[in-house]
Amino acid sequence: MKKLQTSKKTSNKQLYFDIKALIEQSRQQAAVAVNAAISMLYWSIGKRINEEILKHNRAEYGRQVIMSLSDRLINEYGRGWDDKTIRHCIKFAEVFPKTQIVSTVWRQLSWSHIKALLYIDEPLKREFYIQMAINEKWSVRTLRERINSMLYERTAISKKPEVTIEQDLKALKTEAKMSPDLVFRDPYFLGFLGLSDKHSEKDLETAIIVELQNFITELGSDFAFVARQKRITIDDTDYYIDLLFYHRKLRCLVAVDLKIGKFKAAYKGQMELYLRYLQKYEQRDGENSPIGLILCAGKNKEHIELMQLDKSNIKVAQYLISLPNKKLLEAKLHKAIEIAQSRISSKD
Repeated sequence: MKKLQTSKKTSNKQLYFDIKALIEQSRQQAAVAVNAAISMLYWSIGKRINEEILKHNRAEYGRQVIMSLSDRLINEYGRGWDDKTIRHCIKFAEVFPKTQIVSTVWRQLSWSHIKALLYIDEPLKREFYIQMAINEKWSVRTLRERINSMLYERTAISKKPEVTIEQDLKALKTEAKMSPDLVFRDPYFLGFLGLSDKHSEKDLETAIIVELQNFITELGSDFAFVARQKRITIDDTDYYIDLLFYHRKLRCLVAVDLKIGKFKAAYKGQMELYLRYLQKYEQRDGENSPIGLILCAGKNKEHIELMQLDKSNIKVAQYLISLPNKKLLEAKLHKAIEIAQSRISSKD
């Protein structure tokens, strides 16, 4: 009798969870459908105004049309149709003129996501944020933070030729395939660690462990923590990898070495040893070769260039414990992109 009662309770409990899952799934599908319908409406409105009234002309007549249209729509449908909303609609249709392109965007991103993307002028930069937001499932807040922190300019892909950027973004879009150039950044912003200017490597490592979730957020959502001070033994000598992660989409281990000073040539040999060990003893079937990330307080650019680290599985990046002036950072990153692309052009 007890067994029968227990069986009924289990059955009822399972029934509840099954029905709950169906309701949640239905709600999610409804939310996606509503979002797509709203975004399609805004795009259609913008397209109609652009093509049939403004003729892509932003003259005084166009402004009058927008204000008049806004007043009438507000009277009919409420304050959600102010002139700012209509201008967003117009911009939406300008940025995504073709139906087949915009349809893939509004199916996967909300209108709030789309608004954050509309005013990015560079097409490749905009496409980077679109594909990263879709693949990493960024919230609107996260997307805005990534744009404000100049993630694109800090990511290695921005320093590559346009054709490479296009190929990597296409692979991400069609195959959900992430390249290392889309993953690794320079610099990394670690202001959330709360470190003073005078800190040791141990202080840095400890602070990262305490703020591990924030650190992974800065690294990228596909990083999974594996170990701290991972001990490896080679010829009876013990070595310790500061931090070890696994990147799900790259399908490889990522060894992180923390350095409080500027990059030194000796760091390359040390990281190469770590990577060869991980490749021999830790890499599993189906995984890609391990990647090394050397995080330094400063970089010696000529050292890095002469050692051709960009051609190896070793990445070197600077970490910043306080956010710099945004204009200075923007100028610095744009300069770095120009120099990198200039070197690529000279090689060609």
